[in-house]
Amino acid sequence: MGKDVIVACDFSSKEAVLSFLDKFTDCKPFVKIGMELYYAEGPEIVREIKARGHKIFLDLKLHDIPNTVKKAMSVLRNLDVDITNLHAAGTTAMMKAALEGLTRPDGTRPLLIAVTQLTSTDQESMERDLMIHAPIDEVVMHYAETARNAGLDGIVCSPLESGKVHDRCGKDFLTVTPGVRFADGDVGDQKRVMTPAAAKAIGSDYIVVGRPITAAADPVAAYKRCVAEFCD
Repeated sequence: MGKDVIVACDFSSKEAVLSFLDKFTDCKPFVKIGMELYYAEGPEIVREIKARGHKIFLDLKLHDIPNTVKKAMSVLRNLDVDITNLHAAGTTAMMKAALEGLTRPDGTRPLLIAVTQLTSTDQESMERDLMIHAPIDEVVMHYAETARNAGLDGIVCSPLESGKVHDRCGKDFLTVTPGVRFADGDVGDQKRVMTPAAAKAIGSDYIVVGRPITAAADPVAAYKRCVAEFCD
């Protein structure tokens, strides 16, 4: 897979997400299905969006004991998604178990990436709430290296960290970066953000963009602007 813009379809119903996707008559954006939509509609919404021709990042952020995550991944592997994820904080044992569960009998599997620190987390909240006192950049790098050593394909991280992750873990280790906003847009609840063009320059492989596209007056134009800034 090359660079791509993933649209975060954080809708609460099948009707809302399909109405949004119907606007894209001349392209099939890569979409992220997160907890809100998946919990509202279940696996059938994944199958329906996939049948429409979209690539899918299933963003459920699994984090549990290794055996539970392995069993959950053995179910998710049948949905034919392109990327799924878990929390790197779940330990190496959990990540390896996830890979085992995600791998189909024929040896194929979706890409598996790990969440390091959420882009809504900054140094202050990480220290106050999580009692992690190392610099956030080093925490992310440690999680990235742990994920790589467990056999994962990449991580979710802030675009501010993607270049450093590639330096530490190699150019083939994927960086999937939310926290992307247009220069003239609202940052919302994100703390560590970057524009699409800047994310491209620093080396992000995928950017995940939600409200700047989904809440835009013209979502298709906003999507194409993202693609022009990041992919072209």
